[in-house]
Amino acid sequence: MRHNKKFNHLGRQSGHRKAMLANMASSLILHKRIETTLAKAKALRVYAEPLITKAKDDSTHSRRIVFSYLKQKEAVSELFRVIAPKIAERNGGYLRILKTRMRAGDAAEMAIIEFVDFNEAALKSAGESAEKKTATRRSRRPRKKNAGETAAAKPATEKEAPVKEEVAEAKAADKKAVSAKEDSKE
Repeated sequence: MRHNKKFNHLGRQSGHRKAMLANMASSLILHKRIETTLAKAKALRVYAEPLITKAKDDSTHSRRIVFSYLKQKEAVSELFRVIAPKIAERNGGYLRILKTRMRAGDAAEMAIIEFVDFNEAALKSAGESAEKKTATRRSRRPRKKNAGETAAAKPATEKEAPVKEEVAEAKAADKKAVSAKEDSKE
């Protein structure tokens, strides 16, 4: 019976699997992004994320534990010197898996696994979208204070004016504000 054996064996003996995951984790740390099959990428994420969490605490003990998994001095020093300071405030989810294509030879699902904080293209697009979200149509034009005061000055018991009249008043106020702004520029 296979009870409580949930991780993917990847069709390999345990020694081969551990060596393969150690090499893939070292390559990922050194290159910040690798392409592999989807199954290996998912197994690598489970293998590497605890090591990255361990790297947040830069002590001799942590370095020795991480080295016992990775077995590459360059990868361990890169993890502790470059990656750990950049992901220090993140509580998890250091890696991202992106499905790419089906491999031509055996139709295996391929994926890219990368560090979330090291993808400059995604960081740029996220920054641009945040800037775009703040600028809406309504916030581009400054409203006159008079338009807001007239709405507040109306008593609550009085019935509201039809919507068309309010829209017309707002448009007129906008036109006045735009013309005043253009006059001040000249």
